[in-house]
Amino acid sequence: MKKPKTGGDKKPFATTWLFALTALAFALASPLLSADNHPDTARTYSIPAGTLNEALTDFADQSDIKLVYNADLVRGIKSPPLNGRVSVVQGFNTLLKGSNLNYRMVGNNTVVIEHKPKAQPAEPKPNSGDVGGETTLEKVTVEADAGYDPDWVKDPYNQDYVLPNATSGTKTDTPIMETPLNVQVISKQVLKDQQVINLGQALKNVSGVTTSNNPGSFAQGNEQILFLRGFESQTFFRNGFRLQQGAASRAMANVESVEVLKGSAAILYGLVEPGGMVNVITKQPLATPYYGLTQQFGSYDLYRTTIDATAPLTKNKDLLYRMNMSYENSGSFRQFVDKEDVFVSPVLKWIISPRTQATFEMEYNHQHIGQTQGFIPAPKGNFITIPRSLNYGEYSPATTETIFGSFNWSHQFNDDWSIKHSLSINQQEIISASVRPESINFAGNTVQRVLYDDKFNYNTYSTNLDLIGHFDTFGLHHTLLFGGDYYRLDTLNIDAQLSTSDIALNNPVHPGTPFTPQSLFIQNPTKTDQYGLYVQEQIKLPYGFQVMGGIRYQYIHSGSTYNTQSPDGATSDSNAETHDAVTPRVGILWQPKSWLSLYANYVESFGANTPGARLASGEPVPPTGAEQYEGGIKTEFFNGRLRATLAYYDLTKTNIANALPFPPNVYSLTGAARSRGPEIDIQGEILPGWNLIGTYTNMETRVLKASDTSGFSPLEGSRLWGVSRNVGSLWSTYEVQNGDFKGFKFGSGVTLRDGQTGCCSKPASSIPGYATVDLLAAYSREIGKAKVTAQLNVNNLLDKHYFSSHQLYRDFNEGYVEYGQPRTFMGSITVQY
Repeated sequence: MKKPKTGGDKKPFATTWLFALTALAFALASPLLSADNHPDTARTYSIPAGTLNEALTDFADQSDIKLVYNADLVRGIKSPPLNGRVSVVQGFNTLLKGSNLNYRMVGNNTVVIEHKPKAQPAEPKPNSGDVGGETTLEKVTVEADAGYDPDWVKDPYNQDYVLPNATSGTKTDTPIMETPLNVQVISKQVLKDQQVINLGQALKNVSGVTTSNNPGSFAQGNEQILFLRGFESQTFFRNGFRLQQGAASRAMANVESVEVLKGSAAILYGLVEPGGMVNVITKQPLATPYYGLTQQFGSYDLYRTTIDATAPLTKNKDLLYRMNMSYENSGSFRQFVDKEDVFVSPVLKWIISPRTQATFEMEYNHQHIGQTQGFIPAPKGNFITIPRSLNYGEYSPATTETIFGSFNWSHQFNDDWSIKHSLSINQQEIISASVRPESINFAGNTVQRVLYDDKFNYNTYSTNLDLIGHFDTFGLHHTLLFGGDYYRLDTLNIDAQLSTSDIALNNPVHPGTPFTPQSLFIQNPTKTDQYGLYVQEQIKLPYGFQVMGGIRYQYIHSGSTYNTQSPDGATSDSNAETHDAVTPRVGILWQPKSWLSLYANYVESFGANTPGARLASGEPVPPTGAEQYEGGIKTEFFNGRLRATLAYYDLTKTNIANALPFPPNVYSLTGAARSRGPEIDIQGEILPGWNLIGTYTNMETRVLKASDTSGFSPLEGSRLWGVSRNVGSLWSTYEVQNGDFKGFKFGSGVTLRDGQTGCCSKPASSIPGYATVDLLAAYSREIGKAKVTAQLNVNNLLDKHYFSSHQLYRDFNEGYVEYGQPRTFMGSITVQY
């Protein structure tokens, strides 16, 4: 069936606007393409003796070079003076003399300061990755960016599956091997190889993380819920900024990588589900010009165009920009489902000095979708087999408009102390009209549908300030973090039931019977203020030991109003709640070898439940809390190109609220639930060109305390709903390195998920597990200065028919499921230069 279209003038306008912005981005960039990229080979310098960090900073400032190194490498090292006219190479040789450090060229224009290798090459060559010597270098761009991943990690051409650092766990950019937490990172090369277009697709590469849509909701194809270590969350983060809704459906055009922290991050980020956090790292401006264009095309009329452009805006490279844009138009295997998505994300970075920088970011996302609900008749609690495409509703359009803006700046006072501040705003509005199947009349062989008119507003305002210091006492090295944050969350939900209609249960003919007016109006505004103060210290001890400890004070105040208007009359319920708590986190790590780390941690978390939520008794739902014990082993092989993590965790969460279908805004309470089990994550390069990702987790999730037996809450001793016990994935690619077939890449993968139980009946219903197989074939070739890649992905190769989540209302002979995607093909052409 051809998908219906609404708003006939929307698509031409969106397309015209997108390509107008594209032309503007390239117009801004074009003058820079011809900029002179060959600096003087020698300059006059006057740098006094002092600390090596200050000398390198001055040298970078005076030589128009971008320099990347870890602050720990140079801490406490003195530097000789540098005076007179010298080349860049001679300057490095002078400043690093006697320091056991050397510089190395990485890529076309990046210099990395690092420890000297054990064996020095006899004849170093420029731009080859060898250690520098008395050879004149081509122009390099250097910025004192101590403590962050070097530019080869951010390089758009970087194909690494393993990244060395992550900020989510500690906010101090600590190497993953030195972090006593389970942190996994999905690199941009993984996102490219799998042609990921939403966050939910990316997260299958991390153990213990799954995504799902609430089967009873009306947004299928736009996953809303994350499950981390068995517990549900609608929260994800963008560069450390909390976002509440639409997590897994987030646009991916400007995503650099995705970090997943297992276990609670509450001491640093406040109200976070104890299973963990997902932090999306976005692309930032680069000093080296780069331009990329990708055209994707796939099954069900999918077309997606993405553009990535970055370059300096000034000759001295102190002002950089990046522009990412995407446009997607697609249909679906389901009737009355389509999608049009426009996404624009400009970023401007101002390098005020080698020690100070500021960044302005914005995102605009406009989505227009045809929604669906996976309604299935279930007489006597048994799902009837119906075609995956069948939709008992009608075309149900929804428009989502999201605007995000942020300003952040940082300043390094000296070698040891720095400060970071950020201010972020996210505003989202959703306007929806939906026809939802809600009940079955088996005697009349009909399905009753209800027409809803909904409006949702989710506005988040945040500011955060961090002070980071490094110092030594009695031979111990300390990294100290002081911080504070404030979040304001304003939400407004308006839900109106307007009319009803019937359609035949068997062989439905649209649009069914005429709609009969009815009236039910619900309005629910909420406001929540969250204040947090935290301190964290990391200490390096002798013999490879490291300890980490932190504590947070959290204060939450929320107010909610629940207004209902129906033929029976109008009601209103308002309330305000205030909660506060102090939560700790401690961890220890032993690194006897550079490639081996053993760690353990204990963490607690605290947070308020849904604002305004009430128990059947009329009492407010009490705040939730959690505690976790975890231990694990991390290993690295092949100079860090392959990393593996084995962990075991035991996590208990208290006061879990479960919404009841009636009356509105009333919840039952699960007193406590526990999730525990082993996790394995392996990722990286085994041999040149051969990359691998392997994940597995065995989650034993059980309800420890429960009193509700209505069927709308899991029973005591039962498994948590929607959580598979065994979840795993395997993905492997190989790219030919030499010979006539150089540039060819092949890959395949499999995703496994065990069966699961679900809401909302007694006894609990279940669905079976499933396995899907994916394939990849690609070819890359250099054409002039451009790199051109053609790629084809096949997902669910065997066309497995499965449900990824479900709800069953046995007493009403109906159910809701989330249909798994059938076999799909995705092709793409990418040009980079």
